[in-house]
Amino acid sequence: MAILGLGHTGLWVTDLPAMRDFYERVIGLTVTDEDEEQGIVFFSARPDVEHHEFVLQRGRTAPPGSMLPHQISWRVDSVETLQAYHERFKEEGVPIQQEVTHGNAYGIYFFDPEGNRGEVYLRIERDVRQPFRKSLNLEQPVEAVHAEAERLLNDGGPAYQPATWTPVPDSAQAGADGLCKPGLRAFSRDGYDSRWERTWQAGDVGLTLWGRLAIRTGRAPTSRI
Repeated sequence: MAILGLGHTGLWVTDLPAMRDFYERVIGLTVTDEDEEQGIVFFSARPDVEHHEFVLQRGRTAPPGSMLPHQISWRVDSVETLQAYHERFKEEGVPIQQEVTHGNAYGIYFFDPEGNRGEVYLRIERDVRQPFRKSLNLEQPVEAVHAEAERLLNDGGPAYQPATWTPVPDSAQAGADGLCKPGLRAFSRDGYDSRWERTWQAGDVGLTLWGRLAIRTGRAPTSRI
């Protein structure tokens, strides 16, 4: 007796229409079935193979900022597709935790409208001891992405370099202590400030949810993922 593989997973949600729109339109999954009365939607990336790989159902009871799923990861087929998600996430204002190489994969860690962490990733056919995580610049030609990933494998620095987003107290300080990098936007106590973009600082585990959730909830949770 053996497990053949992971069949599907799902999330309890608060705002089902917003979450459905995100996973259908932004992530690109296909809705294969739904029941409005039960408040449930079924999704698949391969509807001709799997009826559903992902489920959303109304009924979340955890407050905003709670640490629930560690991550839900979606595999893509090329660096070009990963770069297309990089651009789509910027256009949609999707919060990004970090764009990385794991040595055996390149990925983008993002947050859905209710703060669940997801990842779109490209598998790389090589054996690299985990955890390995370093920031990777996807805003360069494909060959340069591969070259940078190779360099990061052998640069002698710490193998695990997760990123932390530290919210700024007001918009005047946004970007003051970090290089600007597209897609990594700073927040102030007044909400999203589109004039500023701030880099991630490597070395700390997690992401402060304060700025992103303050916009949606009107308060400042302090939980970290």
